[in-house]
Amino acid sequence: MSKTTVVVGAGIVGAAIAFELQRRGRQVTLIDRDQPGLGASFGNMASIAVSEFMAVSRPATWRKIPRWLLDPEGPVWLRPSYAPKMTSWFLRFILAGRPSRVAAIEAAGASLCARVLDDLKPMLEAIGARDMLTDEGCLAIYETEAEFAADRDHITLMGNYGFTHQVLTGKAIRDLEPALSPHIAKAVLLPANRSIRDPYQLVLKLVDAFRQAGGIVLSGEVERVERRGGGADVVLAGGTRLAASDVVLAAGVRTRALAARLGEPIPLETERGYHTQIMAPGISMRHSIIWPERAFMVTPTAGGIRVGGNVELAGLDAAPDYRRARILVRHAQRALPGLKAEETSEWMGHRPAFPDTLPIISASSRVPGVWYATGHGHLGLTYSATTARLIADMMTGAPPPVDMKPYSITRF
Repeated sequence: MSKTTVVVGAGIVGAAIAFELQRRGRQVTLIDRDQPGLGASFGNMASIAVSEFMAVSRPATWRKIPRWLLDPEGPVWLRPSYAPKMTSWFLRFILAGRPSRVAAIEAAGASLCARVLDDLKPMLEAIGARDMLTDEGCLAIYETEAEFAADRDHITLMGNYGFTHQVLTGKAIRDLEPALSPHIAKAVLLPANRSIRDPYQLVLKLVDAFRQAGGIVLSGEVERVERRGGGADVVLAGGTRLAASDVVLAAGVRTRALAARLGEPIPLETERGYHTQIMAPGISMRHSIIWPERAFMVTPTAGGIRVGGNVELAGLDAAPDYRRARILVRHAQRALPGLKAEETSEWMGHRPAFPDTLPIISASSRVPGVWYATGHGHLGLTYSATTARLIADMMTGAPPPVDMKPYSITRF
């Protein structure tokens, strides 16, 4: 008899896990409080960011934080009313910036990033969606030599781990992306960083392929998971129970409450992100661009151009502040002077983030048969197929291709 698995969370990570487990012979039910793909996966920046494994917590970041928090247009905004709830998370964030810890975090991130395209391409092929992955890379842009120098550690780190890049100046930048301002002094081409043509549609394609192969997709609020004999029950609001031999918790930041009910609290926080989708931008772009100094990204995706990024720390329940999205559009127009903000829509979503920026991809330390796949931060889409591969390997007894200890829930 095939083993049954319930995957909680139908964003890109949960959908990829359900699809991969099904391919390995599991009978799988995928459940979400909403329709598939309508959480963070709906509004991400469509980036496959294989070079983004630098530890965020480090002395250079610490020096910038006071300025960021005081700048109403800065890349990080902490709502004062939420600040007391962030104290413990911030302390862990600072501890993650110790030199020995930084080196370990970056090595663990690089291990995942090195696998990303090798895992993603077969998944896309399997659902007939290979053309959703672009061939163009990403351009990191710098308005001044000082900005470029400030990002030198990141550029050096990429080279140390074998991720190729090319430094560009002047005409070479505009030859690649004519819409960029002549005031952009330097750019770094990241050829392995790709984009997805429509990340929401990718989730729908995954879920549709999963459903067509016999997978079950349900909508409902998961209240808790309870151990039961040789398996577990997934209990929905209202009392409905789904029996399973295994349960995978991939519900983004809402995994925090489910983990707490299992007796293993995790320091998972929401980094609220904003985007503006522009359907009449007045320009065309081949590459995505990222401006490290201003911490935002512009990507051609979903039939238009998407401007997004930023981090707002305000919890799950606070109303969106769409001024954050409009600030990002203004920054984008500085880099892309011809960009028009016409036929637009605005969005806010919850990126699940741990203070050390690494995800949990792990068996529960307390409840046999429960697994975690959460806390991917800004890299949920990037790590989705790799996370699915690693979770499926561990659940089916296959040896994972990387050391899984850095992603264990026991590190907290």
